[in-house]
Amino acid sequence: MSYPLFDTHTHFDVPDFDHDREPLAHAAKVVGVERLILIGFVQSRFKNLVQTQHFLNQLPDAPKSYLAPGLHPVYIEQHQAFHLADLERLLKTEACVAVGEIGLDTFLKQHKQADAFQKQQDFFSAQLELAQQFDKPVLLHIRKSHAETLAILKQHQFKLGGIAHAFSGGIEEAKAFIKLGFKIGVTGQITNPNAKKLHAVVQAIGAEHLVLETDCPDMTPLCCQSSTEQRTRNTPVNLPYVLIGLAQSLHLAPDILALQLWQNSLHALHLDA
Repeated sequence: MSYPLFDTHTHFDVPDFDHDREPLAHAAKVVGVERLILIGFVQSRFKNLVQTQHFLNQLPDAPKSYLAPGLHPVYIEQHQAFHLADLERLLKTEACVAVGEIGLDTFLKQHKQADAFQKQQDFFSAQLELAQQFDKPVLLHIRKSHAETLAILKQHQFKLGGIAHAFSGGIEEAKAFIKLGFKIGVTGQITNPNAKKLHAVVQAIGAEHLVLETDCPDMTPLCCQSSTEQRTRNTPVNLPYVLIGLAQSLHLAPDILALQLWQNSLHALHLDA
């Protein structure tokens, strides 16, 4: 492949990959994945996150790997105040490119409860403050809470941008995040013709506001799912399928689109080249 790809959202550190991470990293590089981000979600995995990044970056033929530690809203029951101190320590001691994935999620009934949702908002706010302290963009996880997420970003006057990961909102919500300096993250869902809302969003906002992500081991592109398995593991090797699905949706040539998405990724993450 003649164009570089950036997987802006992976959980390539999780145990699903412990038995074959190295060959998968090599295979991803072969298909054009030049860079990837390892995203945090719970404090208990911070150590593994860092170890995986160091491991990948000493491999000769693997994508360059970046760290984005954070405390994910879905695991709000697990998060404790001292986890924020551990996150701050990580931002001080490791070369982190962003804080993630952070945000709000009321998809599950228990997270709609007032106390759980308040705790989510408190942790989101605290992590936005850390991002501001360390001058980092953020990688947002938002489900069924776009308005509340926008309100908190505005309240903090957050101007460092980042990526709205696996975007599930509508066109106006996407435009509101773009206005605040965010790129919109597109996963393997774009390969599903029935994901009509997502197709409508990407077509309305255009290539200049988008980035690619696998969200591996989840969000497997339709073409890579096996009908015999209950859950087909996604890997960074599948990122070209996300590019092709997006190129088809936007009626653009994959190589021209890839160049735009690469620049968007660098811009969203404050990277020079």
